[in-house]
Amino acid sequence: MQIIYYTPTERMKNGITIRVKAGVVVGTLDILAAFLHYFISTGETRVSNVLKFIASGIFGNQAFAQGNTMVVAGLFFHYLIAFAFTLFFFWVYPKINLFSKSTILTGILYGIFIWLVMNLVVVPLSNTPSQPFTLLNTLINALILIACMGIPLSLMAHSFYKKGNQSTPKLTSNK
Repeated sequence: MQIIYYTPTERMKNGITIRVKAGVVVGTLDILAAFLHYFISTGETRVSNVLKFIASGIFGNQAFAQGNTMVVAGLFFHYLIAFAFTLFFFWVYPKINLFSKSTILTGILYGIFIWLVMNLVVVPLSNTPSQPFTLLNTLINALILIACMGIPLSLMAHSFYKKGNQSTPKLTSNK
């Protein structure tokens, strides 16, 4: 076996690829969980209402009166937010040594961080209609973010950085 170091170009390509994959995975897991939660809570099968609610963050109540344009806008904003949290996590992960020690605890804490940012900063600054506070809904939403974003991001980042995608060598055969 021969040791070959990743070039900066290879590291950058690997970094972009994993971040895109991670953003798609956690964005999809999160929106599917939101659809399921909406269905269980309301009994309604029109999950487009979830996406219109997301779009209402920018467009206010008019998002609910419009059709598929707002559904697409809601999906776009949802993935934009998921990618923002993904990029931030992959940026901060190697800077905090504790993160690599316990991936599950890191994922739980990051899921709670996402919930706090969304509910104490993003949603209050948005145009979404106000929702009544219920402890059960808060716990469900926090658990969704922990299970669908925090833990998967932690596992993916841990795997990425453990494989040495910063400066550790890779092994290849001498054939």
